[in-house]
Amino acid sequence: MDLGIKNKVALVLASSKGLGKAVAIELAKEGARVVICGTDAEALAATEAEIQKVSPGNVASFTCDITDETQRKNLVEQSVKAFGDIEILVTNTGGPAAGGFDQFSIDDWKNLYNLLFLSAVDIIKQVLPGMKKKKFGRILAITSITVKQPVDNLISSNAVRTSLVGLVKSLSNEVAAHGITVNSLLPGYTDTNRLKHLVEKNPKVNEVKETIPMRRFGTPQEFAAAAAFLVSERASYITGQSLAVDGGWIKGN
Repeated sequence: MDLGIKNKVALVLASSKGLGKAVAIELAKEGARVVICGTDAEALAATEAEIQKVSPGNVASFTCDITDETQRKNLVEQSVKAFGDIEILVTNTGGPAAGGFDQFSIDDWKNLYNLLFLSAVDIIKQVLPGMKKKKFGRILAITSITVKQPVDNLISSNAVRTSLVGLVKSLSNEVAAHGITVNSLLPGYTDTNRLKHLVEKNPKVNEVKETIPMRRFGTPQEFAAAAAFLVSERASYITGQSLAVDGGWIKGN
């Protein structure tokens, strides 16, 4: 299936590793011109080289701490300079720290808000004018299954990521007439290096598989395939949705 995103300009946040990297590679395979970013310069360079093999000349990388307002602004400016107005935006962050309510200070909550919510709001505000001008845009927020079913000891994710889903639904209504869709994608337990590290620290994490109807963890490539479809021209009538890629783990609808 031709997804219709060849030569579209895509910015994927936190994309030197994990799910962000998988999404960036998948979009490159579909012919998009992809901008990746991250704070680990070595990992970023390795990912850029990997994408160059898939789609030579169609990737640019920039170091960026998305919690920093100035760096976010520079990232968007550099992306536009590299390839033109951003037509596809995939917001993403690293996973927040685990812990219960008493383990987080007010400053911790402020930092979590900046990381998980404000960073996405800021970059969306920067790219929307270009999308409106082109009458085309795809905004996809990578959140978590925690927005639909809270996970014990992840109160930070349970609380703050839910606000991003509210933004997605509200914004989707505001920009739909401009040919812009806004959706969120909810990864479940996925076989990334982060999950492998958690299993190494606590082998009992593997027992989670028994709570997943498919009895296995997902792959980054399976998640990325869903992301590529949602940001495609083929998905032009899908907006304001929160799609879980979780093997059936969420118990509700």
